[in-house]
Amino acid sequence: MSYTVDALDEVRAKIAASDTVLAEARNRLRLVREIASTFPGALRTYASGSIAQFTVNHPVSDGDGGLVLNRRCYPALGPDGGGEAPQQVVLDLCALLAPKLRADYRAATCHKSKRGPKLHFAVPIQDQDPTVDLVVGLTRRDGNGLWIPNLEDNTWEASDPEKHVLLLNTGTVALVRLRRRVNRLVKAWNKQFTEPGFSSHNLSMLAYECVAGGQNLADALAGYFAYAAEAVAAGDIEDPAGVSVPIKLLIPRVDAVRRLRLAAAALDEALVHDDDQQAVRAALAKVYWNYDLDSASGTFAGAVNALRRSPRVTTATLGLGGPATVVRPTRAYGGASR
Repeated sequence: MSYTVDALDEVRAKIAASDTVLAEARNRLRLVREIASTFPGALRTYASGSIAQFTVNHPVSDGDGGLVLNRRCYPALGPDGGGEAPQQVVLDLCALLAPKLRADYRAATCHKSKRGPKLHFAVPIQDQDPTVDLVVGLTRRDGNGLWIPNLEDNTWEASDPEKHVLLLNTGTVALVRLRRRVNRLVKAWNKQFTEPGFSSHNLSMLAYECVAGGQNLADALAGYFAYAAEAVAAGDIEDPAGVSVPIKLLIPRVDAVRRLRLAAAALDEALVHDDDQQAVRAALAKVYWNYDLDSASGTFAGAVNALRRSPRVTTATLGLGGPATVVRPTRAYGGASR
């Protein structure tokens, strides 16, 4: 038994998405894809991102998918056509999606994200209201993947979101399961920062590169942080699909590398003391500081700390006569268990 794995499993339980909310997010994505498939020139739709990769964390914020258009139906559109920018086709798609969605979601609205329409549903469930982001893609004349919009500057960029999903879901059952668990844990780590350093896509591609089979979760996560620190220090991460430009960081490289190395050191520290529950939790609290690991909840050390934090109770407080003799709080605590 590994105390490090036990603590990481505790974090995994805390970040697990609600089955009910996740099912609703999948249903919303399915509905948007069904409507989008009726758009003129539609070849296919697909699911992408964390839903398709099975790496959704709580809270469930969105579902990602895409619509692939046949460029032959749009001869003026995109780099392989007349060079027309993506702005208008995205607006046309929004004009189709929003009215049809209102048959099921009366207050649904369509906005724009960086890559295409962003659908809002205005029906919270368990205080979560997942949106749907739909990437508009054009088939490419030469090369793999798709042309997808960058609406921030109204241009097109090459990418292969369908291949990314395929890569992350490829491998033995044990390897894919381990990769997903590591992915969810590093996403939770990254999200704790006021300014996250990595996109989810960046973290996922690093997981694809470095997570190998035959490891337990603690060793795999420690290996991830060590590998990622060196890979990021060396430069931007290349697209494993071989289509997109290298993946950019969200913060300066020196800060991203420092974060990764600190996390790697903390995992190493936990593994060195893997048979000492208190030491493990103290080390992992440096990585998952939002998850109360330093309180050693449920352990003898945690019980002692809780007792030390409890206010003193006096006979006067209890309404008893006589000198206000200090009465210490009493509580029975079970010993630590594996």
